[in-house]
Amino acid sequence: MSRVYKSIITIADRFVPGSMRPMWEHPAGPKTIFFWAPAFKWALVLASLDAYTRPLDKVSTTQSATLSATGLIWTRYCLVITPVNYSLAICNFALGVANGVQTVRAYMYQRQKAIA
Repeated sequence: MSRVYKSIITIADRFVPGSMRPMWEHPAGPKTIFFWAPAFKWALVLASLDAYTRPLDKVSTTQSATLSATGLIWTRYCLVITPVNYSLAICNFALGVANGVQTVRAYMYQRQKAIA
């Protein structure tokens, strides 16, 4: 871990109230990468939700299905690792669902287009 990060955590440690200590000291808390990875991975979920505004003929069914499968597979993994990382599991689950819905939407559009 970098010295800068350790310094920031040491300074912030003094200001964390007692009621927030359990979360602060948790093995998957803000002092670890287990907290920051899902914090930044939410950007991928938001990008997936933003894709709902794109025309369906521009949506890749394969890419959406792959992201959905990845999100759901990693959700399971987050629940069996030590420490259990619920925040990352929720993030991965949201990624899986958001892209699963997008996959179905794109598939139904392509199917309807093929019939017509």
